[in-house]
Amino acid sequence: MTSIINKYLITKFSKIIFNTILIFLSLGIILNLFEEIEFFKNLKLHFSLPFVLSLSYVPTLILELLPFIIFLSSMFYFLHLRSSKDLLAIKVFGYSNLKIILILSFFSFLIGLFTLLAVNPATSTLIQFYETEKAQYTRDVDHLISINRNGVWIKEVDDTGAYKIINAGKINNKTLEQISIFVFDNNYDLAKRIDAKSAIINTNPWLMKDVYIYDSIKNENTFFENYEFKSDKTLDKINSLYKNLDTISFLNLTLNYSNLNEKGYSKNLLNEKINKFISLPVFLFLMVILASIFTIGSLKRKQNFYYVLTSILICVAIYYFKDLSIALGQTGRINPLLSVWIPVIVIGLFCSIGVIQINEK
Repeated sequence: MTSIINKYLITKFSKIIFNTILIFLSLGIILNLFEEIEFFKNLKLHFSLPFVLSLSYVPTLILELLPFIIFLSSMFYFLHLRSSKDLLAIKVFGYSNLKIILILSFFSFLIGLFTLLAVNPATSTLIQFYETEKAQYTRDVDHLISINRNGVWIKEVDDTGAYKIINAGKINNKTLEQISIFVFDNNYDLAKRIDAKSAIINTNPWLMKDVYIYDSIKNENTFFENYEFKSDKTLDKINSLYKNLDTISFLNLTLNYSNLNEKGYSKNLLNEKINKFISLPVFLFLMVILASIFTIGSLKRKQNFYYVLTSILICVAIYYFKDLSIALGQTGRINPLLSVWIPVIVIGLFCSIGVIQINEK
């Protein structure tokens, strides 16, 4: 009988979560589709491209909103359970409020683990596709930056139509290391190759060290101990690419941590992202308990509109509290790792007090 009741609770809860995700996914696609159409409105492209890009982008957004999806789903589930006779019938078989909540909380914890190990690799691949495809049509397409296993790649095109391909082994604070620059003319012929040991890129022109220049037109090599190279790419533009870790999955972050750090990704950003991933299952666990406090733990049983409004306000408050905590960590006001866990700790303390009251009812 216990297994049947557990299956009943989890099945009903799963259906509500699935329906809520579908609602958020549909709304996200519709809203993002308008944005993509606005972006491509001056280009003669088929409607399918904005739609495909929306499908690629929205799953990452859903992943970010998953704690709040679980919270809203839990609210509706507990309201339905409490308004029907199911809760009373389940309690007849020896299930307390606390046991019901813990069953659903642990199920949400497992959803979090499944998301990290199975869903997140797929969403990271989709967001990579999204950024790669959209970059082909951006107004700044002549000045692109990308990162792969071979380091940092930068493409620049000047007003004459000539372009430069810049490759660096890695970025270290304000310095690019192991640099090769290929300069092509208007006919796409290699005009010059520049190899340098390093370049300080927080200024323009870049200040390069130990530079070898091969001029294919003059067919000669030249060495410079110091050399100035003019580039449209500043440190801020390059660093902005490194701040977007949505294209890297949890498994990739953990398995290739050292390689990513060597390529220039900041340890603070990597550690912050890893801890955000790790905190996700715990966050989902606590969201179920938090929802139960405002439903099962309440004495008033017929104010569903009040509970829905309260849940929305709580979601907004938690969302901005998380952002505020992360922002304080990124600005150095508090420890970056602590900034990820502070919202979890605060919600956990609140839930621990509320659970005691729920169990007494």
